[in-house]
Amino acid sequence: MHGDRDRCVRAVRSKDARFDGWFFTAVLTTRIYCRPSCPVVPPKPENMTFYPSAAACQQAGFRACKRCRPDASPGSPAWNERADLVARAMRLIADGVVDREGVPGLAARLGYSARQIERRLLAELGAGPLALARAQRAQTARLLIETTALPMAEIAFASGFSSIRAFNDTVREVFAFSPSELRGRRPPGTVAAPGVLSLRLPFRAPLNPDNLFGHLAATAVPGVEEWRDGAYRRTLRLPYGHGVVALTPCADHIACRLTLGDLRDLPVAISRCRRMLDLDADPVAVDDQLRTDPLLAPLVDKAPGRRVPRTVDEAEFAVRAVLGQQVSTAAARTHAARLVTAHGERIEDPEGGLTHLFPSPQALAALDPDTLAMPRTRRATFTTLVGRLADGSLHVGVESDWEESRSRLLALPGFGPWTVEVIAMRALGDPDAFLPTDLGIRRAARELGLPSTPAALTARAAAWRPWRAYAVQYLWATDGHPINFLPTRTSHRKDTS
Repeated sequence: MHGDRDRCVRAVRSKDARFDGWFFTAVLTTRIYCRPSCPVVPPKPENMTFYPSAAACQQAGFRACKRCRPDASPGSPAWNERADLVARAMRLIADGVVDREGVPGLAARLGYSARQIERRLLAELGAGPLALARAQRAQTARLLIETTALPMAEIAFASGFSSIRAFNDTVREVFAFSPSELRGRRPPGTVAAPGVLSLRLPFRAPLNPDNLFGHLAATAVPGVEEWRDGAYRRTLRLPYGHGVVALTPCADHIACRLTLGDLRDLPVAISRCRRMLDLDADPVAVDDQLRTDPLLAPLVDKAPGRRVPRTVDEAEFAVRAVLGQQVSTAAARTHAARLVTAHGERIEDPEGGLTHLFPSPQALAALDPDTLAMPRTRRATFTTLVGRLADGSLHVGVESDWEESRSRLLALPGFGPWTVEVIAMRALGDPDAFLPTDLGIRRAARELGLPSTPAALTARAAAWRPWRAYAVQYLWATDGHPINFLPTRTSHRKDTS
C-alpha cells in the first residue's frame, strides 16, 4: 500500500488507525517516522514519504516518533494472509529465526538462497532480514526497559544484541534516547512484579472476543490451558525454555502477562500469542467482503470483528486435531489430558493451575502405540503424524507452504478434508480454509437459507474468498456462547478415512 501515495496521504490526514502497520509515514523535515494514526498535526504532503516497514524507515535514517510509537503498531495483515516467500520469511523473522539461526538458517527453512531472500525482502519491504530482525530487537529492548527493573546488560542480551555497545547504539538511533533516558520516561507503576512481564498487545478494531476466547476456553486441555478470572492462561514451549502467559481481552488491547524461563524468548512469545489471537488481521476488509452476501451480512453486523482462533504450537494443534476425530469436545480434551500427564514435561506455574507443557512430537513418537485408548485406525493416524512431525518430513509451522502442507497431510492415513482444513485454518493460518462438510456449518447454513450440501455451499462460498475461515467463525457463532461458558458442541464432522 505504501506505493499508493494519495491513499496514504488521505489515511494520515484522517488519522485512520486501520492502516497502522500497513505502512509508515516518514517526515523529511524532522527525520521522524510515525504510524498513520499519529495524534500530532499531520505534516505537509510534500514532506511525507512512505515506507512498508519500520525497519525500512530506520535503515533510511528516520527515528521512531515519541508520541505514536510506530514500532509498537499492529503487524501488517499481509504476512498472515499470504503464503508466498516474503510472507513466510516475515513470519519466521517474527518467530526469532534470524536471531537464533542467522540468515542462512532462515534460507534453509524456506528452501531458497540467502541472496534470493535478501533480494525479495528488499524489493517489497525496503529492508533485508538482518534489518528487520534488528528492528524487532529494538522493540523488544524497549519493552524490557519500560516494563522491568532488569539491569541494562541483561536486557541487551535478552533482546538479542551481541554487545552492550550495539544495544546502546541501536536504542539511541531508533528512539533518540539512551536506554537510561527511556527508562526514566516510563510512567509510574508500569513495572511488573519480578519475573513477570505485563504488556499490551494492540489490534485493529473492531475485535469481538467472544468466539476467540470462548473457543480457546472450551477446548482447553487441563494442565496446559485454563480459563481463570477473565483470562485465558496456557504454557508455552519456546526456543530457550518455557513460559506461562495470561491473556485478557480489554476494550482497546489484549492485556498480556508473561512469565518466562529465559527472557530471550520474549519476542517469540509475543509473536506466537499475537498469531494465536489473530491480532494482526484487518477486520474491516474481512467484514466488508463477507457483507456482500446478504445472508451473511446480518451475522457480521450483529458482532463484527470476529477473528480465527489459532495456536501457539502448530505441531500440538495437528496432534489435537487427530485426537478430536469422531469424538466430542469433552472426549478430545480427556484424550489430550492423558497424553499430557503421561508424556508432557512438568513445569512450575507461579500462579498454580498449569502443570505441563504439551508433549513434543519427539516424545509422542517414542510412546508405545498400544497404550493409546483409541481405535486401531486412529492409532495408526496418530503414530504416522507424530512420526512425520518428529523426523521433520512434515511441517505445519509458520514456514509452511499452505498447499504443499495440505497435500502432505492428505497423503497420511486417516486424514480427510475436514481434518486437513481444520489444521490449515488453525495451524497453518490460511484465512481461506473452509469446512463445508462440518455438521455445525451445514446446520447454520440451512438455518440462514444458504445451501447446506458441501458442493453447493462451496460454490456459494466462492464469493467469500479469500476470507472463508472468517465466514466459518460467523457461521459457528450461530451456536454462540459467552466467554465464561464452556460449550460442549459435538456437531463437527470428523474424518473417518
